[in-house]
Amino acid sequence: MKDQLRIGVHWFILTIAALGLPACAQSSDCFRKDVFCAGLVTDTLGIDDHGINQNTWAGLEDAKLNGDVDHIDYIDSIDTRDYEKNIAYFAEKGYDVILTTGIGLNEETLRSADLYPDTVFVGMNQPHEEVRPNIIPVTFAEDQMGFAAGALAARISETQVIGAVCETSGIDSVWRYCEGFRAGALFANSLTGRNVKALVIYRENGDRENLFIDEAWGYDTAQELIQRGADVIFAAGGATGQGALRAADQSAVNAIGTERDQGAVLAESGSHVVTSIFGRARFEVQNMMRLLKSGDSYQPDLSQIEYVPLQGIFPESLTLEMDNLLFALQNGEIKTGVSFERP
Repeated sequence: MKDQLRIGVHWFILTIAALGLPACAQSSDCFRKDVFCAGLVTDTLGIDDHGINQNTWAGLEDAKLNGDVDHIDYIDSIDTRDYEKNIAYFAEKGYDVILTTGIGLNEETLRSADLYPDTVFVGMNQPHEEVRPNIIPVTFAEDQMGFAAGALAARISETQVIGAVCETSGIDSVWRYCEGFRAGALFANSLTGRNVKALVIYRENGDRENLFIDEAWGYDTAQELIQRGADVIFAAGGATGQGALRAADQSAVNAIGTERDQGAVLAESGSHVVTSIFGRARFEVQNMMRLLKSGDSYQPDLSQIEYVPLQGIFPESLTLEMDNLLFALQNGEIKTGVSFERP
């Protein structure tokens, strides 16, 4: 009987591990009113993505350290088909807040919110068109991130030609990134009196099955821009954009990433990524947990953005310019002029 019990326990632990579910969550009674629990379900990039997953988890760790949440855990989604069952795992364990990351979990988050109305859901980087009383959408201003990238690119360009390699403009967030880039370059020109030309190319009329994964197109397009004189390349759109960043590195051309810390993601292939600009998910999550645990409401708004510190080859004055620009964008002193939806 003891052998059978031992085998059963061993099988259960192996099953939990195979599913990517956190066995440690078994020990915390999240149904208790005095225990505030938050669980994170990542997209398929996993917890170490140098982006939204990693930064969201860091925010939860900060919140726990500060006493703003009692118990935290995460599940790495191995496959998109795992999303709903991973969310259900936390919901059925009584977690007060479930965070999901990335637009890929948009529909699963909506359906889960309907199934578990007593649970608060947080959609990180998910602009939900359908409103639910128990969903908090956290979005970041792509136009501002692109604007900052365009202004920086215009400042460091020596050829006065810069380029952006972008996924299809049919996706509003990508359009905001890249039209923001164009607007940022024009803004920098107005301040410096230079005439830097911003070349923006979208992956239009491409295979829909290659959305965000057309690395070859990104690589070839960046090479085309470099041949046209671009000495700074900005890229947006998952692996499609990463192809462009790799091409820039091979041509020893400066590059600017977005969505996550692309220099860290690409490692040696990203040595010419001078910075990446993305949303401050860590700060946003920490602030949100504090408010939710205390019973205060959290009002969703476009969240703050940040950038990876510039490489040492640039003067400190350029860092100060970037800091001032991001502050002015955040407080509305500077407007990008880019609409939320593509006209």
